[in-house]
Amino acid sequence: MSEPTLAIMLVWLLLFVYSILGSIDFGAGFWGMVFGRSDATNAGALANRFLSPTWEVTNTFLVLVVVALVGFFPKAVAMLGTALLLPVSLVLILLLIRSSFMVYAYSSKRYGKELNVVSGVTGLLIPGLLVAVLPISLGGFIDIVDGVPSLHFGQLLASRTLWTHLGFGLSTELYLAALFLADYSNESGDNGAYRLYRKAAIWLGPFTLFFAVITTFGMVPEAYWIVEAIERNSLWFIFSILAFVFGYTALLWGRPDGGPGVPRVAFTAIIVQYAFASIGYGLSHLPYIIYPYLTVEEGFTNPSTFRALLVAYVIGLLILGPAFYLFWKLFLKDKRYLRQE
Repeated sequence: MSEPTLAIMLVWLLLFVYSILGSIDFGAGFWGMVFGRSDATNAGALANRFLSPTWEVTNTFLVLVVVALVGFFPKAVAMLGTALLLPVSLVLILLLIRSSFMVYAYSSKRYGKELNVVSGVTGLLIPGLLVAVLPISLGGFIDIVDGVPSLHFGQLLASRTLWTHLGFGLSTELYLAALFLADYSNESGDNGAYRLYRKAAIWLGPFTLFFAVITTFGMVPEAYWIVEAIERNSLWFIFSILAFVFGYTALLWGRPDGGPGVPRVAFTAIIVQYAFASIGYGLSHLPYIIYPYLTVEEGFTNPSTFRALLVAYVIGLLILGPAFYLFWKLFLKDKRYLRQE
């Protein structure tokens, strides 16, 4: 395996992990806003309880993704950074606002309602802006003039490729968050919240599959090259659909205690589904980072920098691994935290 291929695999892996964690994090903010208005259920408070310690972890992975992309593929960052100056700046501003409210709201109950609104709104806006990177990388929206990339923003906004990607990204975010919170509420013993999140996941499941299909066909004719590549890698997407069917039906299974659904199985299967789809999409996108201007080989850094960064990432992940496990034990498994009033 060549060094550029190994580097893009590491970046794609980190991006996949962040997309899952980010979907759960931002989606939980939206569900906390929706259910936080009702005193009849504890679902909103449960979503905020999950958000309290986890938003910092999500931001950690965002930093890992950015550093890996800058270090391994500096030319790609230079091109995307110039073209995406406006949406990226908006993302940073929204992250700053969201993080500020997270800090102050959890130190004072006075800001509880404001937190719900800010977390919920930014939970939709930030993923929407981040998803815009995918259709831009498919080509047709960037021109190179005198060596400087220029984004056709109006053309992008008028493209069905953008809006189908946006629909898929938001439905995925809310679906994954609902699945996770169903498992989280089941683990905490909150049956009322569990039934609400399970119902939301049952409704959202078909929407994510629908948007996945129309997103693929919506790339024709603007990005027909990747549609052809997806057809060549169709086996990964078949595995993805099978994992989806298995995970979705797990929400309908009966449990030994008589309750409906097995949320842990459902959530795990859906993560596997997105892993299969991510592998298929990544293979289909190769060798391009930004079509047709930049390939993986062209955007790659020099070998000595790659090796130094790779060693740093291995050491860093070895240090962070036990810390993430301890975090999981304290905040996602400890009954004293899960069942607090």
